[in-house]
Amino acid sequence: MSKPIVAIVGRPNVGKSTLFNRIVGERLAIVDDMAGVTRDRLYQDAEWAGRAFTLVDTGGLDFSEKDEITGNVRKQAEIAIREADVVLFVVDARAGLTPGDREIAGVLRRAGKPVILVANKVENFQEQKEYLEFYGLGLGDPVPVSAAQGLNTGDMMDAVVDNLPESAEEDGEPDLVRIAVIGRPNVGKSSLVNRILGEDRVIVSNVPGTTRDAIDTCFERDGRRYILIDTAGIRRKSRIDLSTEKYSVIRALRAVDRSGVVLLVIDAVDGVTEQDKRIAGYAHDQGKASVIAVNKWDLVKKDEKTMDRYTAVIREELGFIRYAPVVFVSALTGQRTGKILRAVDAASESHSLRVSTPGLNSLIRESVLQNPPPSYKTRRLKIYYAVQNGVRPPKFTFFVNDPDLAHFSYLRYLENQIRSAYGFEGTPVRLLLRKKKEGIGD
Repeated sequence: MSKPIVAIVGRPNVGKSTLFNRIVGERLAIVDDMAGVTRDRLYQDAEWAGRAFTLVDTGGLDFSEKDEITGNVRKQAEIAIREADVVLFVVDARAGLTPGDREIAGVLRRAGKPVILVANKVENFQEQKEYLEFYGLGLGDPVPVSAAQGLNTGDMMDAVVDNLPESAEEDGEPDLVRIAVIGRPNVGKSSLVNRILGEDRVIVSNVPGTTRDAIDTCFERDGRRYILIDTAGIRRKSRIDLSTEKYSVIRALRAVDRSGVVLLVIDAVDGVTEQDKRIAGYAHDQGKASVIAVNKWDLVKKDEKTMDRYTAVIREELGFIRYAPVVFVSALTGQRTGKILRAVDAASESHSLRVSTPGLNSLIRESVLQNPPPSYKTRRLKIYYAVQNGVRPPKFTFFVNDPDLAHFSYLRYLENQIRSAYGFEGTPVRLLLRKKKEGIGD
């Protein structure tokens, strides 16, 4: 199911980023910054009162400046408004109502989205005169907050949750494989989709997706049913200011959320870009299976080692999804495009694979004997037993003497041993550690 999107907008320096940090910092169910973009906090998953949503921070909207960079920032913020289910419009109670606030209010009224008017930097919550003038914007009652101190933000979030769309139930068809096709413009994404659908097509029907910019195309191949979720709007990184391009991935977020497998289409000529890393990182964080399709392979001058060199570069640039198979294809000529669905099928099966508990524990015991955990201050990690307690993606819980003794490199070793024994190609694998209670399992 696609998560609702909540966008934070407002003039520069009204405290939007402070509010963003306050919202994501107070919740426990938060996804870490996406791999490869740790310096650029664009959006994060958050939760309030049991409702999950994606929070988007935007650049300041300044209609008085006419330079190109400011224009790009404004354009991207307006994209975020169009994509959002709820908008948090932040104004500065200390500065008072400004012409810029009125212009933004006009944009929001035309967008027709639910708006929560947030009067930030309020110092005295008993004095309504601090924010009374913002009623003039015609956007309802201002919610006074202090983002820096975290005051009254709970009431603000209650209002957000009240305005989120009703959650839809997933149809739960286990044999239906949802594939989100993502990539920048001009990588041949649409051509690749048409190539997949056009070969030996049995059943095809167009169904409007749950977002305006994605179309769900249902088809059947060799007795198996698929939905291709074609996405739009993932633009190239800007030569002017990369930060102004950061919201171009929003349209793909919903498609990724609704998918089981992500097909990341990369241009063989351009290679891996920052936008590719953003979306791939988001898919990984959401636990989605992934397949990488390197398109336009017909345009690359090749020798017997070209494919190996390209694969090595992709593994380096997208190291956090090393598990994803790489398929070199040409949508134009049809070269190897038949391998895409086979890779998707394998990734989907890995995504839902369960292993037996006895077999898993036999593997773990053998792995520990071959490579014992390193000791730390005379103490050594002890693994008592392990169970698989989830799929999509596969999740394994290890019961140990002390989770703090587990080094990340040893967990990677255990993950590699599990992958070597059971495959899990195309899917992330989650390892969790729990301290075993005394007397249990002895």
